[in-house]
Amino acid sequence: MAEEAVLSYLENNDEIRDSGEFASERGIDHNEMVNIIKSLHGFRYVDAEDIKRETWVLTDEGNTYTTLGSPEAQLIFAIPPEGISREELQKKLGPSVFKIGCAQAAKNKWVEIGKQLISKKVQHVEDIVKDLLLQIQQGQGIGPDDIKALKARKLIVPQTWKGYSVKKGPNYAPKRKKVVTDLTRDNFQSGEWREIEFKEYNYSAKGQPLEGGSLHPLLKVRCQIKQIFHCMGFEEMPTNNYVESSFWNFDSLFQPQQHPARDSHDTFFLEAPSTTKKLPEDYVQRVKQVHEFGGYESRGYTYDWKREEANKNLLRTHTTAVSSRMLYQLAQKPFVPKKYFSIDRVFRNEAVDRTHLAEFHQIEGLVCDRGLTLCDLIGVLHDFFSRLGMTKLKFKPAYNPYTEPSMEIFSYHEGFKKWVEVGNSGMFRPEMLRPMGLPEDVQVIAWGLSLERPTMIMYGIDNIRDLFGHKVDLGLIKKNSICRLGIE
Repeated sequence: MAEEAVLSYLENNDEIRDSGEFASERGIDHNEMVNIIKSLHGFRYVDAEDIKRETWVLTDEGNTYTTLGSPEAQLIFAIPPEGISREELQKKLGPSVFKIGCAQAAKNKWVEIGKQLISKKVQHVEDIVKDLLLQIQQGQGIGPDDIKALKARKLIVPQTWKGYSVKKGPNYAPKRKKVVTDLTRDNFQSGEWREIEFKEYNYSAKGQPLEGGSLHPLLKVRCQIKQIFHCMGFEEMPTNNYVESSFWNFDSLFQPQQHPARDSHDTFFLEAPSTTKKLPEDYVQRVKQVHEFGGYESRGYTYDWKREEANKNLLRTHTTAVSSRMLYQLAQKPFVPKKYFSIDRVFRNEAVDRTHLAEFHQIEGLVCDRGLTLCDLIGVLHDFFSRLGMTKLKFKPAYNPYTEPSMEIFSYHEGFKKWVEVGNSGMFRPEMLRPMGLPEDVQVIAWGLSLERPTMIMYGIDNIRDLFGHKVDLGLIKKNSICRLGIE
């Protein structure tokens, strides 16, 4: 009906000036009229231009007052000639109407509000607010001052009306032609194929977006770093145990039992199971000996080493616990040089801020061979970090309980125009390696860094909570760019 009305009207007239008035005159719902105009415009039967008008509509409160009257009018009509107490009047009108009515009636000087009684100051009033609301409800215009007053009382709200003006389009016809998308057998048999009109293909139209999985930036960088390690001839260590005993996480690394990192405010200890049941006893005894009395040209820590501390289970604080297990296993066989790496999650009881989380990913690499020196470590670090695109490195002496010498690694960041710490490194101490059973001429060089820091730098993220955790924007996961690291 709406389509026929539009096309037939335009056959004898140049333009439909206002779709709202046009629909109202013909008793057609305006929303139906809008849908038909959009469809005809899409097939170029008509050309349509937007019309927008700002109108005012009543709120629910405003609609209520068109029936019952404004609160001030309700209040004045509820006051008897002799006056009424505040309590009775509030009970009569209700708290909300009473409060608004008192304020507006006093403002209009209609009532006198005493300590005990509320009485009228005028006998007859005109409910202007109700009249104005009825005019708006009927589509009539009112003055700007009245609109301002009603808007301030939240009795009306603005509403944008949208319609169209319509003219004939380049494909105008008094009746829409039926267009088809497929040529069928019936079209051939009936001979319709000679006269039917086919719908044009829109080659610029976009198809439905394909929904699929997306790789997280951390996974992309992790994959590239794995490739770098593989290119350098490293083997990946198994890192599937998030739970470790304190022995493998601390004691086997020659870290004393009174070290601050072993406090509960730095480490997550397990309640159940709280302790481990199986440790290599002969190795435990050698670790206990080196802690208490030293050895291998070391004085040890000279304290009473406690087995119950070593048995405590925890969420691993570093993947070096995995390195310790792998080196111990390596020492149980005839020695063969090895290059190991791992990339996995670790946990620390830290305060969460823009650069720290209670869980993060650690990258660790180590080389175990005879006669290794600090020069070998620096050379391997230059090789590794150059493949990450970091060619300018410098090193600063540092302290770690299980490495000596130890070095912090800094790289010059061209974007930040400053030196940025990118990792830690060192040579594992004899007090850690010899109790395992490794030969005396075997040394281990190792280094570690977080996965999050290079990922944040690469993707321009300055808050780690925007990269990892429950606050991550899914848009970042779907639209992040390809990870390109300089693999040689």
